[in-house]
Amino acid sequence: MTLPIVLRTDIPGLQRVATGKVRDVYAVGGDQVLLVATDRVSAFDVVLNQGIPGKGAVLTQISAFWFERFAGLIPNHLLSADDSAIHAALQASGVSMTDELRQTLSERCLLCRRTKPLPIEAVVRGYLSGSAWIEYAQGDQGQRDVLSPLSLWGVSLPRGLRESDKLPQPIFTPSTKATAGHDEPMPQSEIANYIGEYAGPVRDAAIRVYEAAAEYARERGIIIADTKFEFGVDADGELLLIDEALTPDSSRFWPADTYEPGRGQSSFDKQFVRDFLLSVPGWDKQAPAPDLPDAIVSKTADKYQEAFRLLTGRDL
Repeated sequence: MTLPIVLRTDIPGLQRVATGKVRDVYAVGGDQVLLVATDRVSAFDVVLNQGIPGKGAVLTQISAFWFERFAGLIPNHLLSADDSAIHAALQASGVSMTDELRQTLSERCLLCRRTKPLPIEAVVRGYLSGSAWIEYAQGDQGQRDVLSPLSLWGVSLPRGLRESDKLPQPIFTPSTKATAGHDEPMPQSEIANYIGEYAGPVRDAAIRVYEAAAEYARERGIIIADTKFEFGVDADGELLLIDEALTPDSSRFWPADTYEPGRGQSSFDKQFVRDFLLSVPGWDKQAPAPDLPDAIVSKTADKYQEAFRLLTGRDL
């Protein structure tokens, strides 16, 4: 079955409790939520007019793969990613499962325990890239002969590292969870101000899962340069990994066979989209975004699918 391109969802009989840039979230009963990953794509915090075919299914199935693989490392909120089980749960909640709705939801849903999300983005970095590279380069500029280490948001790093260099060990550099605009990195000294007693357990769990995933992915030709986790707590206060996990949207995936430190890397994500938008004269990174050419949409879809195949060993 060819999956339809889904830009928005509506499930009669269920209350939509949140709409993000990519996901629609519905309440299922009093203690469960349904996460529906659409094919929406955003760049520079702007949701584009076109979707990426298969993107929602890739994000959902990669997340389910990791949740199941690492359930022994950290409990998570996943109850089921199986279409039949999810459709049955929705029917039990009073939803009329028409053929059209079944096709719309196919492969793109996670039925999850309801949790209270912690108000940080738990970022783990194994390589020096993106905003971390910019911050590091500004601090290191002109001082490569200085022996004292640099501090990156409160984490000490040696001087003289290059863009895309592997770090001596993964570092935890969480950010605020912005409802609009950009997330902002927070100093290490402020983490406990946001999540209190969970600061240490979140850091340890995030690094533990990142290290296990990075080792697994590297053997399959993907470098996970960095990733962003979300955590929540249940009614008993148990810490759970929630939302999505280790997808091309929440992580920087690099092809291992072309990796070369000292420069930016190609990636398994929406970089084609970003590059195209940056090439459009006069666009100021504000909505509405320019329409994407079919070739850009196709190339981006291929990258998402390739990441899925390499990680899981199967096709959607």
